[in-house]
Amino acid sequence: MFEGWIKGAAVEFLLDYAGFLARAVTVLVAILLILVAFAALRSRERHKGDGHLEVHKLNDFYKSLRESLEQAVLGKDRLKAQRKAEAKAEKQAKKAGKEKPRVFVLDFDGDIRASATDKLRHEVTAVLSMANPQDEVVLRLESGGGMVHGYGLAASQLVRIRQAGVPLTVCVDKIAASGGYMMACIGERVLSAPFAILGSIGVVAQLPNVHRLLKRHDIDFEVLTAGEYKRTLTVFGENTEKGREKFQEDLEATHELFKNFVARYRPQLSIDEIATGEIWLGQSALGKQLVDELMTSDEYLAGRAREAELFQLHYAEKKSLQERFGLSAALALDRVLLNWWERLNQRHYQ
Repeated sequence: MFEGWIKGAAVEFLLDYAGFLARAVTVLVAILLILVAFAALRSRERHKGDGHLEVHKLNDFYKSLRESLEQAVLGKDRLKAQRKAEAKAEKQAKKAGKEKPRVFVLDFDGDIRASATDKLRHEVTAVLSMANPQDEVVLRLESGGGMVHGYGLAASQLVRIRQAGVPLTVCVDKIAASGGYMMACIGERVLSAPFAILGSIGVVAQLPNVHRLLKRHDIDFEVLTAGEYKRTLTVFGENTEKGREKFQEDLEATHELFKNFVARYRPQLSIDEIATGEIWLGQSALGKQLVDELMTSDEYLAGRAREAELFQLHYAEKKSLQERFGLSAALALDRVLLNWWERLNQRHYQ
């Protein structure tokens, strides 16, 4: 009996130790990920500007798709005649000195921090170094929004295009909500896929407060500030009604700025009607005048490729192994939060 008790105690000890070890390893891994993320961000600041611009001619891509299908479908004689006619038309166009308009294609895949802004700013600078009002910039945009200052800067990059007098078309295939729509509304034309998500013209902030939990365990948390509203709501301290009112006041002020910004670039909108934080699918968004036409980016660019020279721009930054690892961890967290947001707003069809 005594021997059985010892064995039971040993097993219990091992289970407790295993549980403690698992928790310790989890905490250690979390700390390491945070340290690596910080190191990556510091490295990113040091190497900012170390990159190069990649340019791809999209006409070649669309041409290769068409030629592959023609080769499989058309007969040999018909294919030969078509190639000959195309070569003749191209030669005549060059002889006449007729230049096709240029379309510069940019991509923005937005996360919560709008980190793609670092690449967008260089791509816009490159475009504006040679674009003119006869050219066009097409932005393929996908973003559910995020931090106000991040998307404010991203939107400012697109404003540069408008101010330069270069036509800007924004294509939304999946989602342009909140900060994403702040960017989309700057386009002179906004195109949307029929079931893309648009809108969410509102501001939200949320944070937990564990003050009562700390108080229950006799733990004090001191918050020292200089300035009446240096800290309004906190996670650990005791929040006051006055602090909540000030925090809400700041949210309302930010919302008002957001509304005014959208109204400036989309004056046809009934801003008070749509600035409620609601979202709409593309078909409904068209009725609300949030977009100008229902069309996917593929359809639009394939059509433009028949009459213009399309150039896709991508600014590629150099990243160290440490930086890539840290940013991967940060992007993984962004994806988790974005998926959570999308699940809150998704529509199900059964």
